[in-house]
Amino acid sequence: MPYKTPSNANELSTSKQSLTKDQIKACDNSSVSYKKTPYRVGLTGGIACGKSGIASLFAKLNVPIVDTDVIAREVVMPGSALLGKLSERFGQNIIKDDGSLDRRLLRQIAFDKSHPENLNDLNALMAPAIEDETVRQVQEKTSPYVIICIPLLFEHHLEYMVDRILVVDVEPKLQLERLMSRDSINRELALSMIASQVDRETRLKKAHDLIESDSSPLDKKGDLVLKLHNLYQQLANSKI
Repeated sequence: MPYKTPSNANELSTSKQSLTKDQIKACDNSSVSYKKTPYRVGLTGGIACGKSGIASLFAKLNVPIVDTDVIAREVVMPGSALLGKLSERFGQNIIKDDGSLDRRLLRQIAFDKSHPENLNDLNALMAPAIEDETVRQVQEKTSPYVIICIPLLFEHHLEYMVDRILVVDVEPKLQLERLMSRDSINRELALSMIASQVDRETRLKKAHDLIESDSSPLDKKGDLVLKLHNLYQQLANSKI
């Protein structure tokens, strides 16, 4: 791989990706103000690449985890305003008898190839609420650094929310197998879901740090996670 984790903070590049005017404006107009601390590590990667497992290793080191997948569920709890907006756009059928969101049905609607606008509309409705709640949760943390799990970090241009990017990468064949098994879906739907995200090459180019996910036991990644943990603590301390 062309990217490797530096052994200490002195080896880090100080270059930053420039923000577009629209992104800066979006930050300024956000309903939640954003603080610069704690140090924010964005953990991302393709669907079914093993992000949750890597996040759990950081959690064992007492690192706070803010997971946007979890937040995505919280913002559409039964009776929420956002769930109402989703039902207005995609139909009452997406709400189960108990008032909760039928995620499987909504996913089928969102990835319907004959209606590509569905996924765009879903993202437009969900993204602002998820972003604001993510910011709020990060601001509550008092640790030197926090891991923010953002699967769609690049797709939604959220690089400005983090100080550093950790990518979990997986071979395409294994990714497809995992996704089909995990979600009990067919190959066509799985491929559509993978194709909706940025390509693997783009993700790797934007990574500061990289963890390769494979079929080996998760605990085999512990040494690398500990190395990254020490690095992020150095970076957090140098930021203060």
